[in-house]
Amino acid sequence: MTAPAPGRLAGRLFEAAIAVLLAAPVAVLAGVSLNAKKTLVFPPQGLSLSWYADILLDDGWRRALVASLVVAASSAAVAVAIALPISWFLWRRVAPWAELVRLAGLSPFVLPPVITALGFLAFWASAGAYGQPFTVVVSHGVFLVALPLVTLSLGFSAIDREILEAAATMGADDRTILRTVVLPLMTPYVLSGYAFAFVLSLNEYIIAYMTAGFTLETLPIKVFNALRYGYTPTMAAVAVVFVALSALLFSLVARFGDLRRLMGALDRAE
Repeated sequence: MTAPAPGRLAGRLFEAAIAVLLAAPVAVLAGVSLNAKKTLVFPPQGLSLSWYADILLDDGWRRALVASLVVAASSAAVAVAIALPISWFLWRRVAPWAELVRLAGLSPFVLPPVITALGFLAFWASAGAYGQPFTVVVSHGVFLVALPLVTLSLGFSAIDREILEAAATMGADDRTILRTVVLPLMTPYVLSGYAFAFVLSLNEYIIAYMTAGFTLETLPIKVFNALRYGYTPTMAAVAVVFVALSALLFSLVARFGDLRRLMGALDRAE
């Protein structure tokens, strides 16, 4: 068995160092969340899972968890509902001006979040709806539409147009082709875009705070509010839950979707 070349060995060591650097904060959070005492220290002083139980048993944390899940699920659905017709239109209508539509969909996500949040704040205040819970759902949906827009655009570009021509030759109209051919092929990309938007909405703080204030307390807002009264391992437990949920969703995307293509990798044939 030959030893790896020096260049390859250095590359592996560099990759290992990056992996350790990325995993270290999560490992520290996991250790802090297991403290038996009400303190944020690492290594943990004793072991206890009671702080994870607080997320479900404590009324404040449980309400924040439910609010976060409802907002994330609803806003991700809004984002996909906006992105799907836009990406379908851009795929079917090839025109220079059509790129303006794509740019309009990407612009909220490209701007700094605080600028976008201030824009939503001004809009909802002018509309007289500031502080209403639905404003967070709509704002997150508009802000995160870029994620499903990118995934859906990649999905449409992967569809062989000869399949559509064959369906049209058999007498299928545009609506039938969309329902029986396009949507089944696009399902993994729809779910991937939904998963990306869900995870980011679940972790978003600035827009939620700017549009609803304290009338809707999501988990990120709950964590920041709890900081005023001291540090508890429950905050670390919430962070670990977020990381675990994100890892689970992205694992499902990798299992049932084309993760390499979604992350920008090109097929070898391209």
